[in-house]
Amino acid sequence: MPEGMETARELFIHELGDALYAEQTIVKMLPKLKSEATDSSLSKGFEKHLAETQKHVENLKAVFKSIGEPVKAEKCPGIEGLKKEHDEFMTQEKPSDEVCDMFLTGAAARTEHYEIAAYTGLVGLAKALGESEAEKLLSANLVDEKAMLTEVETIAKRVVKDGVKATA
Repeated sequence: MPEGMETARELFIHELGDALYAEQTIVKMLPKLKSEATDSSLSKGFEKHLAETQKHVENLKAVFKSIGEPVKAEKCPGIEGLKKEHDEFMTQEKPSDEVCDMFLTGAAARTEHYEIAAYTGLVGLAKALGESEAEKLLSANLVDEKAMLTEVETIAKRVVKDGVKATA
């Protein structure tokens, strides 16, 4: 008998755990990002996203319950890489306030794209598996992530424009 992952349901459960780990990591990172941001809109955006991300964690836990599985976070190498990139940049480059804000908007956009990709896959799996409650909860998280990406992109345009002027 082969060992390893063999079914779409197993993949779904694994990916749920991966998303849970990512969201829990983001919850821990957001207060630090908020404190690093010097732009007030960016700082407020991180604060708003913290509340949303805490809700995403609760939604993911509810998905596990809805499919009759124990809640289990799976270490997420993707979010670990994004976190490592942030930490190394801030330590090694010691950016000015303007450069820091420009970097943070880019890092936030990368994270949102990562989350959007994860939730898009999860919604598709939930739908294919006939898990309508899971699909509903995951779709709500996906809608939030897309909206946050739009906010980040709006802030980034202004922050980059201001940052380029200030550092030129």
